[in-house]
Amino acid sequence: MTPFEKLHSALKELKHLQSAVGLMMWDQEVMMAAGSAPLRAQHLAALQGMSHTKFISECGPLIRAIAESGADKLTEFERLNFNRIHRDFERQEKLPVAHVMAVSEATSAAYHAWVEARKKSDFGGFATSLERILDLRIQETEYLGFEEDPYDALLDEYEPEMRASTLKAVFDPFKVELRGLLSQILDRPQVEDAFLNQQVPEARQMAWSNDVLRSIGFDLNRGRQDLSVHPFSLAVDPNDVRITTRVSETDIREMLYSTIHEAGHGMYEQGLPPTHLGLPAAEACSLGIHESQSRLWENNVARSLPFCEHFFPTLAALYPDKLKGKTPLDLFRAVNIVAPNLIRISDNELTYHFHILLRTELEIELINRRLKVKDLPDAWNAKVKEYLGLDVPDAAQGVLQDIHWSHGSIGYFPTYSLGSFYAAQFMAQAGKDLGGLDQDFRTGEFGRLKSWLNTHIHAKGRLFSAEALCTSVTGTGLDVRHFIAYAKEKFGAVYGIKIN
Repeated sequence: MTPFEKLHSALKELKHLQSAVGLMMWDQEVMMAAGSAPLRAQHLAALQGMSHTKFISECGPLIRAIAESGADKLTEFERLNFNRIHRDFERQEKLPVAHVMAVSEATSAAYHAWVEARKKSDFGGFATSLERILDLRIQETEYLGFEEDPYDALLDEYEPEMRASTLKAVFDPFKVELRGLLSQILDRPQVEDAFLNQQVPEARQMAWSNDVLRSIGFDLNRGRQDLSVHPFSLAVDPNDVRITTRVSETDIREMLYSTIHEAGHGMYEQGLPPTHLGLPAAEACSLGIHESQSRLWENNVARSLPFCEHFFPTLAALYPDKLKGKTPLDLFRAVNIVAPNLIRISDNELTYHFHILLRTELEIELINRRLKVKDLPDAWNAKVKEYLGLDVPDAAQGVLQDIHWSHGSIGYFPTYSLGSFYAAQFMAQAGKDLGGLDQDFRTGEFGRLKSWLNTHIHAKGRLFSAEALCTSVTGTGLDVRHFIAYAKEKFGAVYGIKIN
């Protein structure tokens, strides 16, 4: 075996260990009894520690040997993979195994604290867990190092090479554009959506959601869908992809768009090449690119008029009374209503980004120790008032609504907006390359778009940066103007106006 083949073999074994961790985390959030939580936290910490140690002690010498004397012997494919592996190693080598295990145990315990606190709308029940996580993540920024902002060290985990200063350069002008869009929409007569607020039992919704999954291309022979407190996706490998959703029995939109969002993540994972398991070639490019796939299917596809035209008859069967006299256009307008919502995953496609902005800003303040955990609810409520014009009635609808901080996923939230921007850019390019996508969706044909995504994005794995991948697909790096143009056209149609 060549040195690279030996490295690949070691990385494949490591992937098997990480898959076991993933399955235990899925079980923790979907099926596990609450009383099992303390021991599960220890199990996960031990396995995470083993995984980290194996990467450093077994893969490390192979990585160093190739870097020092074997890099010039690599093929182009091997070199691209090795560049990413070497970057991962340089980051992970800085983290003591005790720290990795401490983070795992703290986040596992925090998840259950968050679930209970959210049920009771009691931030105090989660605050101690969050303080522990923040202390560990701030310590991590010191281990990893940073040039500008400690937040950069954490952001790099989810969106490699992205910096807080770059986010600011993207988000600040976008915020101005977004407010300009909203100023032209929010003073218009509101569209009707009350006909979607009808009782539909959970079982019927779940059966329909599985039909939708099959239609858009999520392979239920290589994946499954379950219920969880907060929707998420988890890939054991491309042939075992788990997604979850949640159901409101009085508003089918919550289930439908949670399902399709997670299916977008799942189809990305199912589209990765399994023959390269263990290598970056079989991993997602970045969380921004990952979110581009979920946001693309959730919004660009499933909130389009042609999609509504196709699924209107089956939706009407779930709503035998209230859809009488309604049309696919009525449905299209109702699922795109622009009205600020306290709950991020239930918010519309535009004011949704204010949720991302406020979370990102709060995270940066927390990591820089300019904001204390005890003051977080008040800071949250103030930003919701500033950005969304809403009053937060309780913590469950405010600071406790998202799962991410219980996971220690600080630096993740910006990728949702980045993903929306990438999604619009990719969708514009797919439209140019394929043509006729509206007619495809109108007739229930989603395979051509899925195949295009498989070829241009999924099959590329993690061999390139997000910016390089975007450039290879569309000819330019990330350009928010694609999202602005898409939003103006779409919401102009929803509200019957021309948006400047």
